[in-house]
Amino acid sequence: MAVTESTPQAPPRTSFLNDPVVRGIIYQFVVGLLVILFFLWIAQNAAINLAAQNKTTGFDFLWKTSGFAISFSLFPFDRNSFYWEAFLVGLTNTVLVAAIGIVFATLLGFTIGVARLSSNWIIARLATVYIETIRNIPLLLQLFFWYFAVLKAMPAVRQSLALPFDIFINQRGLYVPKPLLDERFYLVVIGLALGLGLALLLGRWARRRQEATGQRFPVLPIALALIVVIVALAWVGSGAGIAFDPPVLNRFNFSGGLELPPEFVALAFGLIIYTAAFIAETVRAGILAVSHGQTEAAQSLGLRDGDRLRLVVIPQAMRVIVPPLTSQYLNLTKNSSLGAAIGYPELVNVFAGTTLNQTGRAIEVIAMTMAVYGIFSLLTSAIMNWYNARVALVER
Repeated sequence: MAVTESTPQAPPRTSFLNDPVVRGIIYQFVVGLLVILFFLWIAQNAAINLAAQNKTTGFDFLWKTSGFAISFSLFPFDRNSFYWEAFLVGLTNTVLVAAIGIVFATLLGFTIGVARLSSNWIIARLATVYIETIRNIPLLLQLFFWYFAVLKAMPAVRQSLALPFDIFINQRGLYVPKPLLDERFYLVVIGLALGLGLALLLGRWARRRQEATGQRFPVLPIALALIVVIVALAWVGSGAGIAFDPPVLNRFNFSGGLELPPEFVALAFGLIIYTAAFIAETVRAGILAVSHGQTEAAQSLGLRDGDRLRLVVIPQAMRVIVPPLTSQYLNLTKNSSLGAAIGYPELVNVFAGTTLNQTGRAIEVIAMTMAVYGIFSLLTSAIMNWYNARVALVER
């Protein structure tokens, strides 16, 4: 009996609208169209309302004279400056306090986070009290405390508190020595950049060497020595000089030095103390996420406590720490806008506050302010995501 082979039948074709890929494209197109129509409706509504109030739009106001002064800026600004210069003042002041806050909050947060896991009962309890206290007090209230209860309660100028290294603090702020660089100091900066670049290349070569041979290379001391040597050669070769102009108390005020207003000191200190408490909890959670077997394995190799933490635990904990750490950096940058409550001339205070009140250009001013914080957030996320990809586990 002959057996005939049946040809396989093609699966039945689904209808066009039942195809999940097609449906997904249609849904995305419809949602995108609705979003565009929504923003067009908002723009048209805003244009109608502005026309009814006889108001104009545009960014021409940026080239008009501001007519107001700013108490603290990194470059000269007076009443004859333009509004775009006021925008730059607010921008640089925000970047300054955010950068300082991120660096010192990270250092303090890592220290407190590790201290909370210390075997020393006193150190662990003190770290716990710090974290639980600071985290549960609103940041704005803390800023008011540092500004009004601490800095404004300092003695007057003539009774300034003298700190080491010619640093003075009083009601008017913090006075520190001002560095004075000559015109050839840029060669030292170039030497520092060259040394850092060579140190990064040395670290990459050492990592590849260790992966290939299993032998460790003393990267850190050699890299530091390399940077010091290159900077020293650039310094000596260029003949560059650096001096410090210390603040000197005169009859009614200080002359010389660098004055940091109390608004800046209170905001920076408050952001550092507040954000460090959250970073400490992130660090503690990351360390606890590392398997205890890793610690036992490192201990069996004879590593000391410090080396065990630095070489084994922290590198693995960073994979857990980095994502929430990114959120804390973003929060710190956005929380700098609270400086308007204590008079610090950051972006919201100078541009979204004074400039908006004087020009009446609400749409343009708020759009520029939102764009700045959006760019800050995207840049911070991009840098931290790049670092997170480098420390992430790679499956083989």
